[in-house]
Amino acid sequence: MASMRDIKRRRSSIQGTQQITKAMKLVSTVKLQRARANAERSKEYFTCMYDTVNSILSRVGHLEHKYLLPGASRKKAVVVITSNRGLAGGYNSNVVKLVTKNQQWNREDVVVYALGNKGREAFVRYGYSVKECENDIVESPAYADAMALSQELLRAFSEGEVGEIYLAYTAFRNTVSHVPTLLKLLPVEYDPGEEEKQETKAEAIMNFEPEDTETLDLLLPKYMTSLIYGALVESVASENGARMQAMDSATSNAEEMISDLALKYNRARQGSITQELTEIIAGAEALG
Repeated sequence: MASMRDIKRRRSSIQGTQQITKAMKLVSTVKLQRARANAERSKEYFTCMYDTVNSILSRVGHLEHKYLLPGASRKKAVVVITSNRGLAGGYNSNVVKLVTKNQQWNREDVVVYALGNKGREAFVRYGYSVKECENDIVESPAYADAMALSQELLRAFSEGEVGEIYLAYTAFRNTVSHVPTLLKLLPVEYDPGEEEKQETKAEAIMNFEPEDTETLDLLLPKYMTSLIYGALVESVASENGARMQAMDSATSNAEEMISDLALKYNRARQGSITQELTEIIAGAEALG
């Protein structure tokens, strides 16, 4: 059985850790409120852009365009959004598993654009080809950063370095619900069922001004940039929500451990007092 000194030292250590987890929870809560507001503001544009492009492609049918056809290369570029720091529960590991556990992909054919130190470290450890990216993007996402990344991805796709582009991130549903999501960016895919719905409606034929190729050259890069930016914003909200939950759980666990150690300390103290009384009584009887 541990001595009272050991128990007291252990309890003091856990109390110090509990103070840290409480502080981290408060910080994450404040950051979550700001990140959630940003995610809610951008979600409408994010969703509208996705639905608009899907609707356009559904109405016009099949078009011969470079962003709608698979590239010549069999390599797949995967943009993976994680955090720069840990202590966020399964936030980082769940996104990494979307890529590493995908049975349809060969590791040699995947090029990872890792946004966030935790994701980059994980994929390097697993032996993936990792492109160097600016990790500060995940701290405070900006549309200009998403545009720069989108242009780099489009260049790699146009020049045949990669044949498909995917986005792996954590979608923000609410404070306690964060869903790891894998989204295909290029070639652009749309819901074929949407085309059938459009055919049943008496709507005007889709016309382009200028030509369809020029329109898609302008529209699809914006579509891709908006999806990347929306994913970045939702990932920040999900990260802070996950960290707040993790720190709340850690604080509760610390409280339980402190209570348990307090009980053990009292038992050890009572045992020590009983032993001292027994020794005193035994000594007094021996002298009598």
